[in-house]
Amino acid sequence: MFRVWSSGMGRWCSSAAVALGICTLSTCRERTLENAPEAEPRPSASLPEPSPAAPAVPPPDLPATDAPAPAAPAPAPVAAPAPPAPIVPLSPGTKTEDERNSISVFEAVAPSTVFVTNKRVVVDPFRRSVEETPQGTGSGFLWDNKGHVVTNNHVVQGAQALSVTLFDHRTYDARVVGTDPQKDIAVLELQGAPSNLHPIRAEKGIELAVGQKTLAIGNPFGLDQTLTTGIVSALGRSVPGDHGVTIRDMVQTDAAINPGNSGGPLLDSSGRLIGMNTMIFSRTGASAGIGFAVPVSSILRVVPQIIKGGKSDQIGIGVVIDPDQRLERTYRIRGVLVLRVAESGPAAKAGLQGTSMARGGVSFGEIIVGIDAEPVNDYDDLYTILDRHQPGDTVKLAIVRGEQRLQIPIRLVLLP
Repeated sequence: MFRVWSSGMGRWCSSAAVALGICTLSTCRERTLENAPEAEPRPSASLPEPSPAAPAVPPPDLPATDAPAPAAPAPAPVAAPAPPAPIVPLSPGTKTEDERNSISVFEAVAPSTVFVTNKRVVVDPFRRSVEETPQGTGSGFLWDNKGHVVTNNHVVQGAQALSVTLFDHRTYDARVVGTDPQKDIAVLELQGAPSNLHPIRAEKGIELAVGQKTLAIGNPFGLDQTLTTGIVSALGRSVPGDHGVTIRDMVQTDAAINPGNSGGPLLDSSGRLIGMNTMIFSRTGASAGIGFAVPVSSILRVVPQIIKGGKSDQIGIGVVIDPDQRLERTYRIRGVLVLRVAESGPAAKAGLQGTSMARGGVSFGEIIVGIDAEPVNDYDDLYTILDRHQPGDTVKLAIVRGEQRLQIPIRLVLLP
């Protein structure tokens, strides 16, 4: 149906209304003409007399014929559509530059990628047997020729037994050397490691840029040695981690990362390690194009510390605090409350005091509110600032003592 402007009706009408209106007007006009009385002839003063009509001449007789009417001409044939232009393939064995790069990186780094299985021990009292049942899987990569494997802490957390499967499908039992839950890093050691291992290539001073190519190798959903590609989507991301600590400077990528990719390497186009795939943002649990990797700078700093001492180095001032900050939340305290001061530590030498119980309730100790002019609003801030320093550094500690705000120089130490 359409609308037209009816000049006769003086308004907009639909196509149906116009058709109906025309029909109605036409019918009314016919009925008016049929029912009207005959009009009397009007006298004419000077009209001439009509001349007699000439006799009608009958048409000549046409010869009868039984020939059929000529057939209508056949329609012209419609031309068939032209076939689509053929796709010109590459020459046999020819690949694009990007394809050749992806293939070479995978062939070089796949032998460095491993499959980690987290197991739990199940005791069957009826059969009087003990079995190991997989309760989770992840990825990892070989760190050195001694059989050390780097993966995520959440991949091995709560494991009663661990196994690591290499590129050539050889499987070895593994033990946890140490972890850093705040950075989601764990180091394993293969039991009876072979000598022909292929450690990953990790270098210092790699400069990343948004838009450069990334490659992720891992075992998503248990499908080992899976390669996905993408780009660096963003740098310097902060993602919530364990114990209320934010994992900072993470690399964001759109390379597909799915369950099972955790702990696997994120690489650049040169096959160098630029991060460890750790987590994704997704409503379904599958890849949504937003993945995050622990930066290689953190891995290079923490992994050697764990291999050497079984844990990562923690810098502090010799005080006991609550990472969950239960008292701070209860009493709405901004900063980090000192619960106890270690004897003969830097804080004790500086005169800091801890929290104690009094008759009237809780007697609060010092509240750390800043370090070197940087505000400390919670444990996350304190951990992040101290994590950037080295043992032996001297900082200015801003504290609140009662109604006073003080600045105290204090020397940082390596915590036991």
